[in-house]
Amino acid sequence: MDEPISATERYPAKYWHTLSDGRVQCDLCPRDCKLHEGQRGACFVRGCVGDQMVLTTYGRSSGFCVDPIEKKPLNQFYPGSSILSFGTAGCNLACKFCQNWDISKSRSFDKLADQASPDAISHSAVQLGCKSVAFTYNDPVIFAEYAMDTADACHARGIKTVAVTASYIHTQARRDFFAKMDAANVDLKAFTDEFYVKQCGAHLQPVLDTLTYLCRETQVWVELTTLLIPGLNDSDDEIARMCDWIAEHLGTGVPLHFTAFHPDYKLTDIPATPPATLARARKIALDAGLAYVYTGNVHDKAGDSTFCPSCGAALIVRDWYEINAYRLTPDGHCPDCHAQIAGHYEAYTQAFGRQRIRVMPD
Repeated sequence: MDEPISATERYPAKYWHTLSDGRVQCDLCPRDCKLHEGQRGACFVRGCVGDQMVLTTYGRSSGFCVDPIEKKPLNQFYPGSSILSFGTAGCNLACKFCQNWDISKSRSFDKLADQASPDAISHSAVQLGCKSVAFTYNDPVIFAEYAMDTADACHARGIKTVAVTASYIHTQARRDFFAKMDAANVDLKAFTDEFYVKQCGAHLQPVLDTLTYLCRETQVWVELTTLLIPGLNDSDDEIARMCDWIAEHLGTGVPLHFTAFHPDYKLTDIPATPPATLARARKIALDAGLAYVYTGNVHDKAGDSTFCPSCGAALIVRDWYEINAYRLTPDGHCPDCHAQIAGHYEAYTQAFGRQRIRVMPD
């Protein structure tokens, strides 16, 4: 039984149409949920009320924190800066390995205690000295209207916007949503459709379509993250095929983060990813010609750091989210060979560091 949709949850949604049998179909993502009156979609936050689609989490968040930008992870989008992060509840994927399952799989809105308008969020970002705002924790695709309005408010105050997303989204919504984003970390969960179907309840091709669109047709800065799960998506062959596809279709300058899995949610019987697996994946990616390859969720200074792909110089030396050395010029060039390093940069003074600060918007 779907949880009743209260009057306070009924924000008019975009991306839907009425079917001949009276149901409404959500056109936001490839799930194409078809709903009767009072029903909610698979994401749980979009529902049918009065023969219309509504978003039930507009202006409601599961929490706000100030993070280092590297935690998103984004290593080449204003490195060392701070970012105001927030999310809502629900998700349009059904990943058995979800690392934020208490938020993304929530079927109770008790967690949505923080109320914040788009203007309040942008104002808080300015007051807290944040360079950008991240839509994260759960997938912002499902609260697209809220995220897009917040992005407009942020841009009006000179604040950048970041989507941390699996990018499972339809064509028209994709254009509208990413037109509001300055950067995105896209979760490329694996490189087989079998994995997406069995482990995520989704399909691979729509994600590849979104990535191709972002890298070929927009100015959005893109970094990729793949969580390597032992025995499911960590074979040399799959990693090599994924890296070859990235090089051919997205370009060798797109940063790729390999991160370590830890047992969680419905995959508690699989061991954590060994650090050696991440090191092996990083070598495969570098051998495939990718210029910027990182490792995450493990202690690996080489995998944390940014190197010049032309001369090999260490340009941003990181230890976890701590920057120990920063040698890039303000416009993003290597000081040794003068090669341009892909990304977005500015004059560097000091890093925000590895701290996380819980905040409540004004």
